[in-house]
Amino acid sequence: MNTQTSSKSDDLNQPIPVGEALPHRKIIRSWLTPLADKSTVTAILLLVVDFVILISLILGTIFFEAWWLKLICSLVAGFWIGRIFIIGHDACHQSLTPHRGLNKWLGRIAFLPSVSPYSLWDVGHNVVHHGYTNLKGVDFVWAPASEAEYQAMSAGRKLMERIYRSGWAPGVYYLYEIWWNRMMFPSKGYMGTQRKAFFWDGLLCSVFGILWAGLVIWAAIATEQSVWALLFFAWLLPLFFWFSMIGWVVYVQHTHTKIVWHDDKAAWAKAQPFVSTTVHLVFNFKFGAVLHHIMEHTAHHVDMSIPLYKLKQAQAKLEEMLPERIVVQKFSWSWYFRTARSCKIYDYVNQRWLDFKGQPTPQAL
Repeated sequence: MNTQTSSKSDDLNQPIPVGEALPHRKIIRSWLTPLADKSTVTAILLLVVDFVILISLILGTIFFEAWWLKLICSLVAGFWIGRIFIIGHDACHQSLTPHRGLNKWLGRIAFLPSVSPYSLWDVGHNVVHHGYTNLKGVDFVWAPASEAEYQAMSAGRKLMERIYRSGWAPGVYYLYEIWWNRMMFPSKGYMGTQRKAFFWDGLLCSVFGILWAGLVIWAAIATEQSVWALLFFAWLLPLFFWFSMIGWVVYVQHTHTKIVWHDDKAAWAKAQPFVSTTVHLVFNFKFGAVLHHIMEHTAHHVDMSIPLYKLKQAQAKLEEMLPERIVVQKFSWSWYFRTARSCKIYDYVNQRWLDFKGQPTPQAL
């Protein structure tokens, strides 16, 4: 009996051949368990360093005289808001440090520059998105309409869909559809359950955003600069870059000609969605590290407890154990815009992407 048990265990620790059924999620997660250890020192150091860099960039937008230097600092500041948000994202998953209470506070602090309410992100992302990834009617982020739904839309809504999925406006999508409608004091239509934490986190972010703008106005007056120009460089543009960044990141993580969406819960559950609904986007020059490895996204969906500083190892292990099962895409802007042109609406019956004319999209782009 012991020999048989040992043999079965060894089999489960070998790569799963193509064509064989995937093992239970608990077994897949067990492959990654050794990588789930967390370091409080590493987490706090990452957060402090990124905050110092962000503050330096904002100060650059204020004190540099050349407009182009202000512009560079502004855009990089927007990117750095994204880096800090990724740290907060880990804290919200309780994967940043071993301490639950500390994670909640570090997460709230890390979410402030992106003006993102911690508790609302927790529900929308951890509970809804991770709990029901790519299940239409539940997971709402970049959920594609069916052809019938698209045809039934008003002219105005069709226009918005075309703008959102043009490839040029992920920030507009995220700013309105996610942040404004679902994160900043959402109505019951968007968030049926109302909690005190939602209000207080929304208020905290609102006060932070207003205080940030107020300090920029004060700095403009003190340095005899145009208030409107400095607000643009030191406040508005970094925030809009951040909204564009998060909208783009979530889009490319779950939109691909090989990525499947479902509208039937039973079929969705059977499809092992934590493996089949995410993309591992690969960059040149190790750019993924600059994004705190958040693009090693399949591993993150398999086990949310893995900290960002171990995701690269976890993704490599997963791809070793599940050869040819995970969508791995080398990033290029040509690939991205081909995808944006082709993945407009979705045929949930045949599980394939369509363009707005209803034409099927080839899987290889």
